[in-house]
Amino acid sequence: MYDVIIIGAGITGSMTAYRLAKYNVKVAVVEAGTDVASGSTRANSAIVHAGYDAKEGTLKAKLNVRGCAMMEEIAKTLDVAYEKCGSLVVGFSDKDREHIELLKKRGETNGVKGLRIIEKEELMQLEPHVSKDATCALFAPSAGIVCPYDLAFAVSENAATNGTEFYFDFKVSEIDYDGQAYTVSDGNRSLSSKYVVNAAGLYADDIARILGDPLPFKIIPRRGEYMLLDKSEGFIASRTLFVTPSEKGKGILVSPTADGNIIVGPNANEVDDKDDTSVTVRGLMEISEGAKLLTPDINLKTVITSFAGVRPTPTCGDFYIRKSEKFRNFIHAAGIESPGLASSPAIGEYVAGLLKECGLDMEEREGYIKTRSKAGNFKTFARMTDEEKVAAVKENPGYAKIVCRCEKITEADIANAIHRPIPAHTVDMVKRRTRAGMGRCQGGFCRTKVAEIISKELDIPLDEVKKFGNHSNILFERTK
Repeated sequence: MYDVIIIGAGITGSMTAYRLAKYNVKVAVVEAGTDVASGSTRANSAIVHAGYDAKEGTLKAKLNVRGCAMMEEIAKTLDVAYEKCGSLVVGFSDKDREHIELLKKRGETNGVKGLRIIEKEELMQLEPHVSKDATCALFAPSAGIVCPYDLAFAVSENAATNGTEFYFDFKVSEIDYDGQAYTVSDGNRSLSSKYVVNAAGLYADDIARILGDPLPFKIIPRRGEYMLLDKSEGFIASRTLFVTPSEKGKGILVSPTADGNIIVGPNANEVDDKDDTSVTVRGLMEISEGAKLLTPDINLKTVITSFAGVRPTPTCGDFYIRKSEKFRNFIHAAGIESPGLASSPAIGEYVAGLLKECGLDMEEREGYIKTRSKAGNFKTFARMTDEEKVAAVKENPGYAKIVCRCEKITEADIANAIHRPIPAHTVDMVKRRTRAGMGRCQGGFCRTKVAEIISKELDIPLDEVKKFGNHSNILFERTK
């Protein structure tokens, strides 16, 4: 029996769990995937938007600005890769300038600080590789970049360290309410609680239907394709670069990542299948053209991988975070599209406030662990200072054995990931926690070694090691 069950371990559910972990509340998080950040959180632009894009007066605008302001402190506390690099909406015409002026006015109404329109000369000084056809830009110094899945891991591990329990491969198939408590089931396991938060992302509408409380809008799956460039191309942009948005969305962006790469994309195409993360030739051509429009000097031959994410686009045009009108103590946190990542700290805070309004006793937790320092050895060798590296090798010789040459990830880093509070037990889980396999060769050299370390640390046969979850065995049988 729990006090609160959160359905979904994406950034919305994880950040809500992180917020509730400060209080003496027993929380369970159930996730259909095999890991935290299995859905939209895993594949997005990684931008901490400033808050000028959302329509004035919306919940999205309020939570975006608040979340952006909170992000830096959370990242610092939990040692998450984050950079307050700022963003630029680039204009190429008089019509673009009119829209940029509108965005500036909207942002100021929303409470965004420091917005200003810069002219071509200053734009070229700030970003020398921006197209010479650009005429002006909206500069938002409060915008930033963060690693989305590392942020989700950090807040989830902090929650787990403070007592939150996570259940994976838990696809909710039934929700029963007896007037006092909810029972949430995946057909094999059942958990009960007095309060439930629906933070199921693309599947929040399905959860609402299972409950018997359909959402008053539709969630449209919208696929966005991306290309990730090698770190050698990192000079091309030091801030997030947007084209002036249209009715189709924010358009193709070119942005640095928190890990030193350059990311290009996304496009936006409605799909029927919520799990359709396919990458298309047409899509890659589209984002290539968009990138060249912003930064003609960009070398797209340095692409090391391409991928796609599907985001939940609500037809209501705003975040839908409110108490169910039909069922007591049930909170819907649905329709969380962009800027959901930037808004997530404020969303967690807002959901916690709604639970308190419902009657949840939120007494502060005695002995609350604020940082991630006690959540296992999460800091990789590559991110350590020289002094820390020397000390680490003396304590554990595994730090002297490089496994991933591209990202300088060691044997000890991989072993640590396998034993963190939310442990990694597949090759992809290790990859997202350590970056082993995310470099130039995309795991071509280190994947088999990572699998061997997983086999050793978990004491399982090598042919039982999975790439990403069920039915994704890397090896099937011995040939000799």
